[in-house]
Amino acid sequence: MGEFETLDRYFRVMRPPEHLKDLAAIVSSRLVRNPIHIDYRVDYLRVTSDSVFVPITLQIPNLEMAYREKNGVQSAMLNVYAQITTVSGRVVQTFEEAISRDVPAALFQKAIEQSSIFQKAVPLRPGPYKLDVVVKDVESGNVGVIGTALHVPRFDADTLGASTLILADQIEPVPSGRIGLGACLFSSYKVRPRLSHEFSPAENLGLFLQVYNLRPDEALHKSDIFVTYRLLKGQREIWMATETSDSIRQTGEQVTLNRLVPLSSFAPGRYWLEVTVRDRVSGESISRDAEFTLKP
Repeated sequence: MGEFETLDRYFRVMRPPEHLKDLAAIVSSRLVRNPIHIDYRVDYLRVTSDSVFVPITLQIPNLEMAYREKNGVQSAMLNVYAQITTVSGRVVQTFEEAISRDVPAALFQKAIEQSSIFQKAVPLRPGPYKLDVVVKDVESGNVGVIGTALHVPRFDADTLGASTLILADQIEPVPSGRIGLGACLFSSYKVRPRLSHEFSPAENLGLFLQVYNLRPDEALHKSDIFVTYRLLKGQREIWMATETSDSIRQTGEQVTLNRLVPLSSFAPGRYWLEVTVRDRVSGESISRDAEFTLKP
């Protein structure tokens, strides 16, 4: 059994039994009233050249949930159903989850100004797919839907590759005993994506990127890379930093880049983050970039 089949079997065994058949029906009917607003993003991280780890992150404003008060606690619940199909319509993955949100009454007004994040990761082979997601508020009956294309990349085994660049508001290492448990876990890190790509000067800009297929230096028996981080505002570079293999965590021919950039010294506006990795053994380079906004 290959690594993809092993990973796929694990997800299917661990998946709870299907109960939300009413939400599955909405995927086909598309008859939706009182839609719930859902922001989402999809990331791609390599497992092997023929299997990709695909985290799907949903963000829902707390204000759009219906709450019921009991014993000084405001509670809301959402049911989530998702289905991934091939271009021919064959279902390759489904998952469902009940998401609860409990807020003490004293903190309720502040909580409804924020959003809740839900994340589920599935293994997929490279290729085109369609993702359908239905979210239903248990209390109000309101529903939100997502229908979008997935283009799962192929990570060639012999060329330098990289995951998607994730901008995050939280990046922290996960104890080895908890790897694979819970949401927002990427490799051995908890990474909470900032879906809006909006940050305040009081925050740190978190970035997370994995790089694959690095060539080992025969003398050092490890990879030798040079990483450049650049922040651009318009065409002007306003910040730059570099990093080498000596300060980067490596796992075989793979490295994980994670960094927190303080934003307090930058003026409000739109910025472009560019990360370039050069393999000094093979001579190959690869870049990933992302735009974000710094609010006043």
